[in-house]
Amino acid sequence: MTVLEARDLTKLYGDHLALDRLNIAVAAGETLCLLGANGAGKTTTLNLFLGFTAPTSGQALVSGHDVAADPAAARAALGYVAEVVSLYPSLSGAENLAFFAQLAGQAPRATQRDAILDRLRFPASAIARPAGDYSKGMRQKLGLAIALMKGAKAILLDEPLSGLDPAAANDLVAVLRETAAGGTALLVSTHDIFRAKDVATRIGIMRHGRLVDTVDPGALSGPELESLYLTHMAERAA
Repeated sequence: MTVLEARDLTKLYGDHLALDRLNIAVAAGETLCLLGANGAGKTTTLNLFLGFTAPTSGQALVSGHDVAADPAAARAALGYVAEVVSLYPSLSGAENLAFFAQLAGQAPRATQRDAILDRLRFPASAIARPAGDYSKGMRQKLGLAIALMKGAKAILLDEPLSGLDPAAANDLVAVLRETAAGGTALLVSTHDIFRAKDVATRIGIMRHGRLVDTVDPGALSGPELESLYLTHMAERAA
């Protein structure tokens, strides 16, 4: 079942074409990673799905709900993990989870919360500590937990691996795979070609606001994917 869909999604900022007739679909259990240089349209795509900005034309749909026409229904099915996850630093991880669940109209049981945290490999010993003490990897996992606790059918992630050391990045890749395997649709913006290959079921390469290629990461080696990506970026510079 398709959870995220862009239909000829286009965004103009004045005379600048930030996104040009994007067409993508992400089903439950799939992970689509968007690769591209700065300004390629990756973040604009996420912002349109989130309803942070309105499309110039076309549609962004979440579980069949048009984000522009019915933003409340679309957001109810959506989770978002920013590059820097915003938490209340003086509150514990458990208190942050409870607060954001309440905002989403949820009242999850402690057993449900603990099952999600265990699935995300979040250290049980850390849940009572202030979130201000968390590493970036722990903050990313708590952001995922917040999205899963609200029952999000799709989660958008903006550069989730940026700034993580290799061990933490490997751990988060494994967590993202398990999250998708649980039936959640993931749309990930990243610059990390090799981590994208590890986590994605499909990779979209973006240039000048357009999706210029979609590839199966299992069909290419890491060096082949890098070569393809660099070829597209060289075309951008030409």
